[in-house]
Amino acid sequence: MRAFLKMKRLIEFFILFVLAPLCARCVNLSLNGDVLGLIVFKAAVQDPKLKLASWNEDDDSPCNWTGVQCSPRSKRVIELNLNGFSLSGRLGRGLFQLEFLQRLSLSNNNLTGNISPNFARVDNLQVIDLSGNNFSGVVSDDFFRQCRSLRVVSLANNKFSGKIPDSLSLCGSLISVNFSSNQFSGSLPSGIWSFSGLRSLDLSDNALLGEIPKVIENLYNLRTLNLSKNQFSGHIPDGIGSCLLLRSIDLSENSFSGNLPQTMQKLVLCSNLILGRNLFDGDVPEWVGEMKSLETLDFSRNNFTGRIPTTIENLQYLKVLNLSSNGFTDSFPESVMKCQSLLALDLSHNLIMGNLPEIGSLRKLQILSLSGNYFVGSLPKTIGDLKALSILDLSGNQLNETIPVAIGGAVSLIELKLDGNFLRGEIPFSIAHCSSLTTLFISHNNITGPIPAALAKLSYLQNVDLSFNNLNGTLPKQLSNLPNLLVFNISHNNFKGELPGGGFFNTISPSSVTGNPSLCGSVVNKSCPSVLPKPIVLNPNSTSDSISSSLPPSNNHKRNRNILSISALVAIGAAAFIIIGVISITILNLRVQSPTSSSSAAALALSVGDDFSNSSSPDANSGKLVVLSGELDFSTGAHALLNKDCELGRGGFGAVYHTILRDGHSVAIKKLTVSSLVKSQEDFEREVRKFGIVRHQNLVALEGYYWTPSLQLLIYEFVSGGSLYRLLHEASDDNVLSWNERFDIILGTAKGLAHLHQSNTIHYNIKSSNILIDRNGQPKVGDYGLARLLPMLDRYVLSSKIQSALGYMAPEFTCRTVKITEKCDVYGFGILILEVVTGKRPVEYMEDDVAVLSDMVREAVEEGRAEECVDRNLRGSFPMEEAVPVLKLGLICTSHVPSNRPDMREMVKILEMIKCPSELQEELG
Repeated sequence: MRAFLKMKRLIEFFILFVLAPLCARCVNLSLNGDVLGLIVFKAAVQDPKLKLASWNEDDDSPCNWTGVQCSPRSKRVIELNLNGFSLSGRLGRGLFQLEFLQRLSLSNNNLTGNISPNFARVDNLQVIDLSGNNFSGVVSDDFFRQCRSLRVVSLANNKFSGKIPDSLSLCGSLISVNFSSNQFSGSLPSGIWSFSGLRSLDLSDNALLGEIPKVIENLYNLRTLNLSKNQFSGHIPDGIGSCLLLRSIDLSENSFSGNLPQTMQKLVLCSNLILGRNLFDGDVPEWVGEMKSLETLDFSRNNFTGRIPTTIENLQYLKVLNLSSNGFTDSFPESVMKCQSLLALDLSHNLIMGNLPEIGSLRKLQILSLSGNYFVGSLPKTIGDLKALSILDLSGNQLNETIPVAIGGAVSLIELKLDGNFLRGEIPFSIAHCSSLTTLFISHNNITGPIPAALAKLSYLQNVDLSFNNLNGTLPKQLSNLPNLLVFNISHNNFKGELPGGGFFNTISPSSVTGNPSLCGSVVNKSCPSVLPKPIVLNPNSTSDSISSSLPPSNNHKRNRNILSISALVAIGAAAFIIIGVISITILNLRVQSPTSSSSAAALALSVGDDFSNSSSPDANSGKLVVLSGELDFSTGAHALLNKDCELGRGGFGAVYHTILRDGHSVAIKKLTVSSLVKSQEDFEREVRKFGIVRHQNLVALEGYYWTPSLQLLIYEFVSGGSLYRLLHEASDDNVLSWNERFDIILGTAKGLAHLHQSNTIHYNIKSSNILIDRNGQPKVGDYGLARLLPMLDRYVLSSKIQSALGYMAPEFTCRTVKITEKCDVYGFGILILEVVTGKRPVEYMEDDVAVLSDMVREAVEEGRAEECVDRNLRGSFPMEEAVPVLKLGLICTSHVPSNRPDMREMVKILEMIKCPSELQEELG
């Protein structure tokens, strides 16, 4: 064997260092360098599944070999992907000859030994993935000496030890680092915290130590941070709040301590926050409810105290809540009952007391653990409504009522643990309906009566502990038919008679039956008295199925009704307000259509070409024209004002016309139709001038206005691209907006609204028909501030006039006691986001139902189907890592509680951070 290995090495050396240069000089075939390098690599490994069978040293090029990819132009090897090829052995020198190699993946094999620092000689390497092997030893500091091109490195799931090389700090282009599940120790290279492009950092399951520095704020592109299962310590720095794109944080199983920094509430995109098994203390802050994207919240095994914060109810996407093994006090937090997406709830081993709540509203719950607390009373009667519940652990409390028959409704139960309480009564026969049950612990209670024979129907039972109760009677013989029993402990009860024979009971431990004086059989060393068989007596009044006849009536005849969501009810209520408002406005407009007003309009239409000027005139017929922007020439062209052919559309405040002035300048003129509601001329001009000076590239500019007592005109810049509504819902299949166009529209709209709010102007009327698109595809927000022209912000008028597009209206419009603020705009913007991403209208009316977009998206996101919400016209042509966070942001904006909605400046910042550079997409693609 040694001679063979020696000969093999000589052959490798000959090929690589003698034959290759010789061939290059004689034949000048540069591609042979790649061929020879790969052949030498193949010679150094074992290939039991012959995955490398296509690698033939006689080929002129390796570009058709399995796992090899070449550049279309140079025909040189740029990628080697041997993931999961079952290769073993060591890495030879051959790979270092692939001088144009960009991506190397040898993951999930059985490769061993050290990794050579010669990898640093391959200048073009962008991706190195050696995860899932058996590499060991120290990683040389030279390994990262020449890493200027390196973007992704993974050494995960190996046996590397020692320090992480300081030379890693030289790799400033890294976007993903994964050194998890090794034996690395010591502190981290300080340069890691300056990688501004880093998106994923996973150092979990090592022996690393140190603190997270304040400069973590430099990692503003970071999406995933996993430092779990190490020896890190200290406080979490405030700088973590600057990492606005963080979606997953796992710091569990370390020695972090202190309070949580308040800046963490800015991490509104974070879906996983796992801090279990640390030394954090104090109260869990109320602001945790601001992290509205949370799906997993794990603060288990810390030193938190006080009450569980009520703001938990704001976490509508929360699926896992684990606060176990802390010092929480008071009663069960009712706020948790509003987290209806919960799949797992663990509050075990705290100091919580009082009665258990009715938990039937948590219909999706699969795991409920409240053990080790001080709960009293009975199990919830609604326990049977939890059809998905698989684990129920209420052990170690002070429950003192009976086990409800309703427990049989929890048909998916796998584990039921009620031990260590004061439960009384009998084991309900309905437990037979829990057909998947494997674990049944009811020990150390005051349970009486016999073991129901129905228990023998639970064929998956493995572990049963009924010890230390007052159970009596004989054991059902059918128990011997249970095929999977491992433990059946009935010790310290009052059972009598003979143990069942056969199966598990032939080898049952004596300790499992001790403490039952009246039991007999070989296991307890007590012979059973002979008993003559009783005569059979048939009861003519008995039923064929005593168990089923005594069960509660089934619920198979439920009424099949469609129950409208809260948002749908709001929409219907708003529709009623609209009808009332439209009737009111119509009556008011009819009242102002006097001969005087008609003549004024007619005079304007006839004389507008001569009377419009840049001077102010109080004359009622010619009116007062004020130009706010530049030198507009109104000497011609305005004759088209009342021409139906030039009408662009009609909205809540009036019709809009397109007019071209003599100098070729296009303007849009809005003719207001709420004359009787408009304020006095003085108030009108003051308000118009306020939002007339608000200028921003994403706002439609107001260029002037015209006033008479019976006619008011607003003169805007003309935006040629039409409305967002038309582009989303009326465009042909050839003109569908791309994802980048949609994202730019969302971001631009957010910037426009943020500027409005900074200028103390509330829009009140956010909807897609009020977002105009210019020739460059940039959005411009129109119709802002018009509500300020009304003498008072009457909610019925607002509902009918400016909230005419149902679905955008914030819930507070229907409540007179809630103040109308800029958060109304945020709500409408959230609906707009959902409309742009999905391509669907905010409200769809069907034959016998109302479909509310926000409800549909929220349900899909909660069920993990967010990608299904994206407009079908975009399938396959959008980045999921942008679309899903944008959808979630839209849902956060549509919170029914105004204070829970972010402000528009925060929205702009988050949207800018979400946008992923195209080159990074290609890199990760």
